Amino acid sequence: MSDPTVKLMEKRIGTALIVIEDNRDVSRLNQILSNSSAIIIGRQGIPLRERGISIISLVLEGTTDEIGALTGRIGRLNGIEIKSVLIKNKDKNHETDL
Repeated sequence: MSDPTVKLMEKRIGTALIVIEDNRDVSRLNQILSNSSAIIIGRQGIPLRERGISIISLVLEGTTDEIGALTGRIGRLNGIEIKSVLIKNKDKNHETDL
């Protein structure tokens, strides 16, 4: 029997911006992204050759724990930075959080 006091984790929609300054951990980055495909709605990569960096933008939907785990793993990679922004996901039909 489940505990009624335990609230389900609310899903959030968010975005993450990844800046790649050093390519040595790119294969590891791609592996992490592939393993997290369940929460990645969209992904766009843009090479900025004149600056010597690449940008990957992600659109995400998941719990704060899922998104935090993803950004934490990426943030530990060498030569790669990540920043994320999350908002509550509203159900328009019922005006409640999902």
